[in-house]
Amino acid sequence: MSALKYWLALNRIPGLGPKRFERLEEHFGDLEQAWTAGPAELATAGLEREIIERILIDRRAIDPDHEVELMERAGLQAFARISPGYPRLLKEIYDPPPVLYVRGTPGVLDERGITVVGTRTPTPYGRETALRLTTELAAAGLIVVSGLARGIDGIAHRAALDGGATTVAVMGAGLDLIYPQEHRRLADQIAERGALMSEFPLGHGIEPANFPRRNRILSGLTRGTLVIEAGFKSGAMITAGFALEQGRDVFSVPGSILSEKSAGTNSLIQQGARLVARSSDILEDLKLARSGRQLDLTGMASPHDEIERQVLQGVTDEPVHIDDVIRSSGLPSATVSAALALMELRGLVRQAGPLHYSRSPGLAKG
Repeated sequence: MSALKYWLALNRIPGLGPKRFERLEEHFGDLEQAWTAGPAELATAGLEREIIERILIDRRAIDPDHEVELMERAGLQAFARISPGYPRLLKEIYDPPPVLYVRGTPGVLDERGITVVGTRTPTPYGRETALRLTTELAAAGLIVVSGLARGIDGIAHRAALDGGATTVAVMGAGLDLIYPQEHRRLADQIAERGALMSEFPLGHGIEPANFPRRNRILSGLTRGTLVIEAGFKSGAMITAGFALEQGRDVFSVPGSILSEKSAGTNSLIQQGARLVARSSDILEDLKLARSGRQLDLTGMASPHDEIERQVLQGVTDEPVHIDDVIRSSGLPSATVSAALALMELRGLVRQAGPLHYSRSPGLAKG
């Protein structure tokens, strides 16, 4: 904690940013020395005159020990970029945040994360698609990452929570300032099941410039970003752009050519993003991740629980529409969709056409 407090203190200074943090770290090695350095030393580290003046002025009012106290009283943990608990994938991006504040469970993210973003005002098609895909992805064991915004973000977080899965929200302000206000309860639930994260210190207000900065973290935390309904000029498209720059996978749900809310997603597909018609499109790509690991399918060729057994009873050797399976099983549509997606990956069923499923050849009917 003795070293961390200087990261926290310097992170209070506007305009310092990730790259200037790197210069200080490279030059001084120890940020305590950077915190106490004079103007000549700071200039030698490669900082501009305006930033040096800002540091000299602001550090008079900043107490590193008080920064630690503030964080602990708020029930937060903080991780400097050099800390062991800092997300590994985030370290790989061009400008990882120097400090990441966390409320909830640190270390919840690993290579199973998927970022889900989209418009704040989805159509009924967008809402249903976000609910179905996120429910299925969460059921498959992926951790859902989003930005706590209205619309697609909120749907994604709630779908993960409703399915008993883990979800992570990346904030565009300090973690004591929940935005939008109506998502305060949702934020509490996310912190209980997963984590809230931000690069901004406590008390840092909501500003338009915060959100593009936040979006690079959204894409940087996971191997893939799923975009569900987005206009050409939208935060979701900014996130997708960061994902491409970071060498991460981009998945896009196609939409009507007549809808402005699908203009961005359709454009992403034209540019080479993976067209997503079902959750298995994403799961198949992520199992061939850059780590080279594939899903272990050993022992997976039978129903895992009563839900899967109920769903499988409604699937025959001939193609059956998913609505018929839902009716015969008596289960919620999202539950049936998630079960079918998982069973398809394990070879129990196969898609015989859009929304039509049949039993895999040779599968017993028991």
